Amino acid sequence: MPRIAGVTIPENKRIEIALTYIYGIGRVLSKKILDELKIDFNKRASTLTAKEVNDLKDYIEKNYKIEGDLRRQVMINVKRLKDIGAWRGLRHIKGLPVRGQRTKTNNRTVRGNVRKTMGSGRKPTATPT
Repeated sequence: MPRIAGVTIPENKRIEIALTYIYGIGRVLSKKILDELKIDFNKRASTLTAKEVNDLKDYIEKNYKIEGDLRRQVMINVKRLKDIGAWRGLRHIKGLPVRGQRTKTNNRTVRGNVRKTMGSGRKPTATPT
């Protein structure tokens, strides 16, 4: 299995999809990288030559912030928002949606699947015998 940027990418997937296993690389960036290096999108990760893997590794590490560096930068950005007391920082602290989503409904995953309304999550009434 090829390792790029400390991530083992799956062999049985197309290289276009396999690159998305790296934090910070999505489908669009994956296509852009493969275009730049002139590697076929439909090629499987297991069929890559050693030269192609090294080219991918070098190109990605030189030109893009990925994995640990990117995670660290995101964490620092969120910490800065919390420290200055920005609205988004307060939403991060409270564990609520940050980007303007409604909170009356549709945010159970953020709140930890809390069911506060009367009808949700109730047991069905017992049937008469």
